[in-house]
Amino acid sequence: MLWNKQFGKSLAKFALSARDKLLRISTYIYPTMNVVILAAGMGKRMQSSLPKVLHALAGKPLLNHVIATARQLQASNICVIYGHGGEQVPRTVAAEDLRFALQEPQLGTGHAVAQALPVLDVNQPTLVLYGDVPLTTTASLARLIAAAGKDKLGVLTVDMADPTGLGRIVREDGVIKRIVEQKDANETERQITETNTGIMAIPTAHLQKWLGNLSNKNAQGEYYLTDIVAQAVADGVEVVSAQPDAVWETLGVNSKVQLAELERTHQKNIALKLLEQGVGLYDPARIDVRGNLQCGRDVTIDVGCVFIGEVHLEDGVSIGPNCVINNARIAAGSNIKAFCHIEDAVVGAKSQIGPYARLRPGTELAEDVHIGNFVEVKNSQIAAHSKANHLAYIGDATIGSRVNIGAGTITCNYDGVNKSRTIIEDDAFIGSDTQLVAPVRVGKGATLGAGTTLTKDAPEGKLTVSRAKQITIDGWQRPVKIKK
Repeated sequence: MLWNKQFGKSLAKFALSARDKLLRISTYIYPTMNVVILAAGMGKRMQSSLPKVLHALAGKPLLNHVIATARQLQASNICVIYGHGGEQVPRTVAAEDLRFALQEPQLGTGHAVAQALPVLDVNQPTLVLYGDVPLTTTASLARLIAAAGKDKLGVLTVDMADPTGLGRIVREDGVIKRIVEQKDANETERQITETNTGIMAIPTAHLQKWLGNLSNKNAQGEYYLTDIVAQAVADGVEVVSAQPDAVWETLGVNSKVQLAELERTHQKNIALKLLEQGVGLYDPARIDVRGNLQCGRDVTIDVGCVFIGEVHLEDGVSIGPNCVINNARIAAGSNIKAFCHIEDAVVGAKSQIGPYARLRPGTELAEDVHIGNFVEVKNSQIAAHSKANHLAYIGDATIGSRVNIGAGTITCNYDGVNKSRTIIEDDAFIGSDTQLVAPVRVGKGATLGAGTTLTKDAPEGKLTVSRAKQITIDGWQRPVKIKK
């Protein structure tokens, strides 16, 4: 027991020390940094008219992932270099904290970074990122930034079992001397497995000179940003390296195949985090999170579910197979059964939804509400313990507590021009196949007989029926088809 207490104190002390170091890094490095994001490429292998960086990963453009990472680093100056697709790129990601520079024509990575020079703060280091490399983590970048400081050239490198096609890190006595591209490498250099990711932290005070000295006398006829490494060595600037936590952080997208592979990698990472948080996933390979999914304790998620935007699942929520949930909050203990679609909605605690139910924008359900199969709810509020178990449409309605909505019921809320509201008060009973023609009110404790078309308010506590008188026609014969 004594050992455990001492260990706990040591662990706490270590955690505080690590936190203090992290705070020092975040306050010293992050606010004093330029970020340049290269996003000018066409992406011929994508076989698409959409610029490569605008293709979606986890529901948002590749470029948006990179911008989000730059913001997490608290960069004071973010410049996006665009080219192919013209104004489509800046128009899609435009924000007050972003600057844009056009690269036209595209003459290589060095030429691309040069387009940002007019907006860079020369007193701050510059971090170069790529709009088609979406999964680099802030932790790995912080490691690179810390290694480079303000006066060193930092290169993010990664060891690859198969480095084919990648630039190689050439070292002498362990010190980085230059980077050679695959097409320009000799046989000895091609055996090197340490590769360049392209991500660099550069002292901006040297950058303009280095970029101005670049040459395009190489196999691709381009101005390589990687050539600044040799210039740094020549100028006596120390070149340092850092490595990412995982190879997938450095993977770029050049084809739909690579995009699909990276999507699965990303979703697998999300699934593993959810599992580590205690979420029960029936199959971690069959979940898609396209936004931010927050889960409480004892949440279970069946296969084939898609979560979009901001989704909150509170304690004990169960999500059945093949549900799509978009910008929604599901309160504790609720059960969402198979094949439900929920969008911009709130589901109260211990509610039962589905299977095959649809909750559209503006839906707000209180505690213990039952929405059954093939029931659609839109822009409506339903109070506690009310039920619509079968084949109903509830639109633009305010429904009280303990209300029963019978099968086949619809609120007729739209007259072709305007939408009107239906109000159903507490303890009302709505019979099957009822149409409520809004604006209309059903009083507290009222009952509507099956088949009623309600066009006037129904008084509380009474039975209201609207149906034609049933008759039987004696001697009637069913028509017989005449043979031709």
